[in-house]
Amino acid sequence: MLAQLVALIVDESKWLTALMAVALLAAAALVIRQRRSALSVRRRVLAAMNLFFGVMIGGMAFGHLLAVTVKLATGTLVGPILLFYLIGLLLAAPSWWLIAHTRRLLVPDEQPGPATLALNGAVAVALLGPGPQNLPLAAPAFFNIGYQLHSRRAVGWAIISLAVVANVALFVGSLVFLISGQSFEQFRGME
Repeated sequence: MLAQLVALIVDESKWLTALMAVALLAAAALVIRQRRSALSVRRRVLAAMNLFFGVMIGGMAFGHLLAVTVKLATGTLVGPILLFYLIGLLLAAPSWWLIAHTRRLLVPDEQPGPATLALNGAVAVALLGPGPQNLPLAAPAFFNIGYQLHSRRAVGWAIISLAVVANVALFVGSLVFLISGQSFEQFRGME
């Protein structure tokens, strides 16, 4: 039983699909809970988009740190330990802060400011630091930034539409990855 739990923890092919589902549930709960509030639809959408992204990447960061710790404890970690922890922490800190920051987006008198932009930017930079292969995971940050900065209704709808399409594609990709049963390295043909 313990060996199966360890295998599940270190198998990254299962994390993204589950976390995208959890992030969707969190964003949907926020929208449902706020549907009768005096807050504008634009603010509720911005909060939901940021919460979705924060939960998805925050969960991935937690999973990464947990997997590194388990591999270290079992003696199966190959590579620079400090770098692996640094990557996890660089993803965890701004994404978890983005989750907490979402509450500020729900305060009617407070305008979303540079903190929201900076947190999305920090997560995107942390994701893209290891390479462009993480662009699909970082894309929601750019949609969040664009949505916050847009000034025309049609542009806002276009950003939302693109964000939905990109996230559905990412979810479908994660399902393919999950069904393949391969590690990331095997799936990409690197192993």
